[in-house]
Amino acid sequence: MSGAVLIVSGPSGAGKSTIIRSASCCIGEFYFSISTTTREPREGEQEGVDYYFVDKGSFEKEIEAGGFLEYALVHGNYYGTALEPVRRALKDGKLVIFDIDVQGHRIARKSLGRIVTSIFITPPTLSELKRRLESRASDDKETIRRRIESAEREIQDIGKYDFVIVNDELEKAVDSFVSIAKAARMKMGEDEIEEFVRKWRGR
Repeated sequence: MSGAVLIVSGPSGAGKSTIIRSASCCIGEFYFSISTTTREPREGEQEGVDYYFVDKGSFEKEIEAGGFLEYALVHGNYYGTALEPVRRALKDGKLVIFDIDVQGHRIARKSLGRIVTSIFITPPTLSELKRRLESRASDDKETIRRRIESAEREIQDIGKYDFVIVNDELEKAVDSFVSIAKAARMKMGEDEIEEFVRKWRGR
C-alpha cells in the first residue's frame, strides 16, 4: 500500500475535527498532520496534539529553511505544515490527512500532484455556520465575524475540491468521509503509474 494524501478543508465550525475523529477507527492506519502555528493556544489545546505552538521568529526561520510543505498568514498568525513528518509517513505507506485552508490546499495539490484527494466540509448554510460558531462560545464576536468573512471567501473555492461533504447529519458525513478516505488510498502516484505501465508492457 502506497502513501496517499487526504486534504480536508472547510470553515471553522464545519465539524471537520469531529468527522475525522469519528471516522478514525474505520480508515486504516493514517498520520494526521499537525499544523504549526504562531497563535496562542486556546483553553484545552495541547502542544503536539492540536498544534505545535512556536513564536513568529522560529516560524519564519523554518520558512527560510524550506521546512514547510505549505504555510499561510491568517488573521495575523502563521499556520504551516512541516514537511519532514509528511515525507516519513508517505514513505511508510500511510494515509496522510491534512486539515488546512483553501490556500494551503492549492499549494499542497501543486506540490504533491496525483497522490492528493481533497474534501471540502461545510454546514448546509451560512446561517447554520454562524449558529454553530455562536453556540460553542469559544470565540468573541469579532473572531466570529472574521470566521464568517473567511467562510464566505473559502466557499468560492469549493469547485476546486474532489469531494464536498455537507455536514448536516453527522453519521452520513462520517460515512462519506470513510468512503473517500478508502478511495484515496487506491490512487496511484506518477512514479507508480510509470512502473505499472513498464511492467504491463513486460519491460
